[in-house]
Amino acid sequence: MKTASKEISAVSLVQEALNKAHRYQDDYQIFTWINDAAIERAKEIDARIARGEDVGRLAGVPYAIKDNFLSPDGETTASALILNGFASPVTATAVKKLEAEGAIVIGRTNLDAFAHGSSTENSYYGPTKNSKDLERVAGGSSGGSAVAVALGIVPFATGTDTGGSIRQPASFNGVYGIKPTYGTISRYGVVAMASSLDCVGFFARDAEDLDLLMRVCAGQDPYDMTTLPDYYGQEPATDGPKKIGIIKDFDNDAVAPEIRQALQRKVELLQSKGHEIVELEMPALKYALAVYYIITPAEVSSNLSRHDGIRYGYRSENSAHLGELYGNTRDEGFMPENKRRIMIGNFVLSSGFYDAYYLKAAKARTLIINEYKHAFEQCDFILTPVSPSPAFRLGEKVNDPVAMYLEDVMSVSLNLAGVPGLTVPAGKTEGGLDLGLQLVGPRRSDQSLIKFAKELEEA
Repeated sequence: MKTASKEISAVSLVQEALNKAHRYQDDYQIFTWINDAAIERAKEIDARIARGEDVGRLAGVPYAIKDNFLSPDGETTASALILNGFASPVTATAVKKLEAEGAIVIGRTNLDAFAHGSSTENSYYGPTKNSKDLERVAGGSSGGSAVAVALGIVPFATGTDTGGSIRQPASFNGVYGIKPTYGTISRYGVVAMASSLDCVGFFARDAEDLDLLMRVCAGQDPYDMTTLPDYYGQEPATDGPKKIGIIKDFDNDAVAPEIRQALQRKVELLQSKGHEIVELEMPALKYALAVYYIITPAEVSSNLSRHDGIRYGYRSENSAHLGELYGNTRDEGFMPENKRRIMIGNFVLSSGFYDAYYLKAAKARTLIINEYKHAFEQCDFILTPVSPSPAFRLGEKVNDPVAMYLEDVMSVSLNLAGVPGLTVPAGKTEGGLDLGLQLVGPRRSDQSLIKFAKELEEA
C-alpha cells in the first residue's frame, strides 16, 4: 500500500483516486457520494509530513467507506431512500481509527439498501456493475467497495459482512476480503442489519494490506459491548504444514464446474506444498441457510423499526395523521427486499410462531457452532467455495428471492458460528470472470488465517 512521504505527496495520491472515481462512476455506479474535498485533508497530511510529524501508518492513503458507516463526511444513506438527507452526528469507531492513522476517505460506496442483498441491485441508487463485465453483478451487499478496489480506485475499502457481504463480492471481483471473528472490530457507528451476525471488515488487493488494516482497527470498544479484548497480533506464530479441511457437503452438482475446478487446483497446490487435506462431514450446515433467513429477518425487523420519518431521514408528504405518516414513509422509503425481511421477521417472532421458527433456528445455530468446533479439532483451516457460481447477470435473480438467497448457501454458516473467513482470488473463468475461494479458521485465528493467505499468494 503506497503511503504519503516527502517523495510522494498525499495530494497526488488522493487526486489520482478522485480522478479514477469520477472516470468510472457513470459506467459502474460505484459511489453514492464522491468527496472532492478530500484534497484539503491531503494538504494537511502533506504539511504535517513537511514538519516532520508522525502522520500514521496510513498517511495519505485514499480509501472508500461502505455507505452504512456513520461519519460527518457526506450523507449516510445505506443506499436507501428512507435515510436520504441524513448527516450523521457521530463517526464509526472503525472510521475514527483509520483516519487517526492518516487515511483519507474519497467517497461512500454503493450497497444493497441496508445491506439486504447479494448483488447490489437492491439499491436506491441503482446497481453497481461487475469490475470485469458490465452486464453482470458486483455481488453484495458490499458491491461498491469491492469494485472500487478491483478497479484500482483505492487500495482498500471498508465493508460489512452479515452472511457473505464482503466475501462474495470479493470473490466476484478478484480481490481479497476478510470477515473477522465476530466482535474483533467495533460495530459502533455502523447501520445495524442483524446485530448478532454483523461484522466489520475490509477489501484489499493483497493479504499484507488486510493484516495492516486489522492491526489498526481490531480491539475492544466501550461503545460496543460485543467487542473482544484485543487479541489480533498476539497469536502465537505457527509455521510448517497445516491440515486443511474440505467440506464434502459443498462438493455437488449445484456448484458450478469452474468453482469446483478452482477448488481442485488450490487443493493440488496445497498438497504440493506439503499440507494435508482432510475431508470433513458437517451435516448441520445444510440447515444454515434456513436458520440464517429466520434469525436475520427477526433482527432486521427490530433494527429497522427505528426508521419512521420522524427523527431523521426521508419523510413522506401529504399524510393525514401520524399512523399514515409512518406507513407512507416506510412504504416509500424502504426497498422491496427491506420490506420482505421486515415482514418475515415480524412473522417468525409473532405469537404462535416464535417457538415453531425462531426458537428452533436458535437451537440449530448452536448445532452449527458445535459443528465448526468439532471440525477444527480435525484441521487447522477449512477451504470452501464462497458462492456456488461466478458473477451472474444483472436482473437474473433480483425478482426471485429464493434464488438470490441461495447465493449465500456457502457463506452464512460462518456468521452464525462467529468464525473468521477470508476470500482469496482463485483464477478466472474462460470468459474472464473472477473466481474466489474462502479460507475459514477457528474463532480468533484471524492473524493466522491472513498469514496462511499470504503463503498461498506467494505460491
